[in-house]
Amino acid sequence: MGLNALFKALGDETRREILRRLARGDMSAGEIAAAFDLSWPTISHHLSVLKEAGLVQDEKKGQYVIYSLNTTVFQDIAGWLFDLLGTITERQPAKKGEVRKENGK
Repeated sequence: MGLNALFKALGDETRREILRRLARGDMSAGEIAAAFDLSWPTISHHLSVLKEAGLVQDEKKGQYVIYSLNTTVFQDIAGWLFDLLGTITERQPAKKGEVRKENGK
């Protein structure tokens, strides 16, 4: 997963809304397009950016292309964010009156 592609994909409200809709269940490209007042080429571009970032995957089923969330990438993102949060929390100075444990002691 490239973080630049990931943040680019997440930086657009339409793409975030596509992800929210896919979180509820898989959708065909046509169903996704019907949910927005945008041209088909614009929706296609958004889906390509999401695929490039690894956030969605597609599968051809007959005449339809079905999109779904790539949950593995979301687990990787969550892990990265928790690691980052842990690092930030560890370096925060103890608040007044709070005793800070160092090295598990």
